[in-house]
Parts: sequence; structure tokens; C-alpha cells
Amino acid sequence: MLTTTTCRVLAPGDLGEALALLESEPVNNAFVTSRVQVAGLDPWRLGGEMWGWYEDGRLRSLCYSGANLVPICATPEAVRAFAERARRTGRRCSSIVGPAEATAPLWRLLEPSWGPARDVRAHQPLMVAEALPPDITPDPLVRRIRKDEMETIMPACVAMFTEEVGVSPMAGDGGLLYQARVAELVGAGRSFARIEDGKVVFKAEIGAATPAACQIQGVWVAPEHRGRGLSVSGMTAVLRYALADVAPVVSLYVNDFNTPARASYRRVGFREVGAFMSVLF
Repeated sequence: MLTTTTCRVLAPGDLGEALALLESEPVNNAFVTSRVQVAGLDPWRLGGEMWGWYEDGRLRSLCYSGANLVPICATPEAVRAFAERARRTGRRCSSIVGPAEATAPLWRLLEPSWGPARDVRAHQPLMVAEALPPDITPDPLVRRIRKDEMETIMPACVAMFTEEVGVSPMAGDGGLLYQARVAELVGAGRSFARIEDGKVVFKAEIGAATPAACQIQGVWVAPEHRGRGLSVSGMTAVLRYALADVAPVVSLYVNDFNTPARASYRRVGFREVGAFMSVLF
């Protein structure tokens, strides 16, 4: 029997169907789900287009195309369709990121026209935790950052981003978009830090957040304070906030070569459940 397929940009009227698919994998899809739950599918509010892959009239896969290109529940056939659309529209994103199973073939198809990438991180373990570790005391000095502390938290955020991504977030537009994102997280009560003598020594944010799952990002310890165990007690504190105030499942993904961070997260009780992949331009 012939299967009919199509790939198209979703419209606001497709919201219910899109959310049902997104919420079928709450951990993998936390980033995009959190955006769609707030902004819907209008491209202007969403900050990009949502592409849908249909088989016999049923939505099977999605791909968010904005500052990031993110395949979602993408079958091999959908990956090929998304790659073809992305080739036609040209690269507008600064990264491709998502579950490695779909991101790897997507990048293979796009690399001849979009490459070379600045960096490819092919295996980034995806980790989750659903409870606090019984033998670790959360750092009592880790707390929510106040709106009037933006000047205190920003240097640490810039240092983290530059160390992690390899370029400064202050380039291009002078950091306006990045500062706005940091301010958004601070305003939402999802930015946390330990501050000593007016300087951040540990920080982390709860980035994506849905009722089902949330994602910790931007974990950073000031270089001169590394080796003190601050990441373990600090992450336990952030995990406590996340479980109590945000969602029953807390996730993060980490570079596979970052052995100290992976050990720290395991110590806090995070376990590996999959892998992401990032292609950075």
C-alpha cells in the first residue's frame, strides 16, 4: 500500500498535534516543548519555524528551525526531508542539536552544503535525576539570583559560555541577545549561584522547563575555586530547587570528554539515559 508523506511548516492551528508529539518524549524534547508551550507555533513569537513530517496525514516528526536546528522524534525518512528543506532555505542557525540518533544523519546530509562546522560534539551523554542524593547536603549558600544582581552574574555567564562553546556571547550584537536570555532566567527565578566577596564561585540555571521535565544548563565553577567540591554540593542545591519548584524529572547533557563534570553529576545521582549531539558553527 502506498504511503503518502509530506513536510510543511506548521501553523498555530497545529498546536495540539505538535504538543502531543513533543510531550511523548518529555526529557529529549524539553527545550523545544518549553518554547512551544509559551509561544505556540507562530514563527515570530516562537523565534523560528516548526517543520512537520506527516505520514498518511498523521504528524510523525518535527524539526525546530530557529537559532538552533533541532530534530524531534525524527524518523530516518523525516531526517531526509528536514535536510532537504534546510538545504533549500540555507543555514540560518548557529548550531544543530538534538538526540544523537537523528542529529548525526541530519548532519551527514547537510555537511556537504553547510560544512565545515566549527566543532562537532558527537556524543554528549543525556542524564536525568528524579530524587536528591541521600548522602550529600545541598550547599546552603547557593540561592536564586535577584534581578538587581545582573552585573554580578553576567561575568560568570560570559566566562561559562566562552569556555563551553569556544566563542564569546558578546560578539556580533554586543551580547544583547545573550544578556536578555540571562535576564529572562533571572526574572523567572531559574538562575542560581553561590557568591563570595561579591563574585560568583558556582552557578547554574534551569533553562528549559515544562511541567514534566526541566533541564539544568550553564554549570560553572570559577577556575580558582575548582577542586573544592563546590560542583557536587552546588548541583545538589540546584537539583533540590528544580524538583521542588519546577518538574519531577531533571535533566542535563554534558560533553563526553568532560570527565570531572560527568563524575560530579553521577555523584549527585544523575544517570545516563541517552545521548545528544551538537554541531557548532
